[in-house]
Amino acid sequence: MISKNRISDIRKLHQKKFRDQERLFLVEGRKSVEMLLQSKFEVVEIFATENVFRENQKLLQYSAVTMVSSADMERISTLNTAPELLAIVRQPVALLPITDDEPILVLDRIADPGNLGTMIRTADWFGIRQIVCSPDCVELFNPKTIQSTMGSFCHVQVRYEDLPAFLKRQSHRRILGTFLGGESISTFAFKTNDIVVIGSESNGISSSVAQCITNRITIPRGQTTAPSAESLNAAIAAAIVMERWSDR
Repeated sequence: MISKNRISDIRKLHQKKFRDQERLFLVEGRKSVEMLLQSKFEVVEIFATENVFRENQKLLQYSAVTMVSSADMERISTLNTAPELLAIVRQPVALLPITDDEPILVLDRIADPGNLGTMIRTADWFGIRQIVCSPDCVELFNPKTIQSTMGSFCHVQVRYEDLPAFLKRQSHRRILGTFLGGESISTFAFKTNDIVVIGSESNGISSSVAQCITNRITIPRGQTTAPSAESLNAAIAAAIVMERWSDR
């Protein structure tokens, strides 16, 4: 059973200002919550519908669990279709230091939460565990971002940094930037510890970040006489680059 006041408190976490204030965020859906419970994130409370509560006693016995009706789950969820599981999670206070011998994906002004979540999920697939975002990227703990990661936020470390300052501290390694003009990723020789920068959906890499780029790379267009798109979706571009990068 869940009270109206508790429902109201949880619904406040739909808004960034309350997530920042309380240092909490929501994780929704069976798959994401199951992955969450195997991670190092601190789970504050889990809400489960009756069916899941009865089916997953072994899974849920280690955390504070409240059984709720489907109607109440709809009230506390951010999703159009209410999930079977919803968790309130504490935002981590500290992150592990950057590892020099592993790749870093850098995201500059990514605005769409679905794109950010997809990039995190794709990075997880290709074994890239470090992502650095500009301060004006969409928030990691936005419910749409978390949902789009499908649990991969548990495996990939995401931090927010002033990108020009951060990249200057990484001057001992190559910093690759995706542009319309540059060396084709089909022939470019990627290295294990490269940094790859992906720019915003509408404007690409900002001028201040572009000054830090040591190598410009590009995704070659298909060979066609038909009219072509001006650009790729940022998440799709990142996925194509990561696939080639992982094949180094």
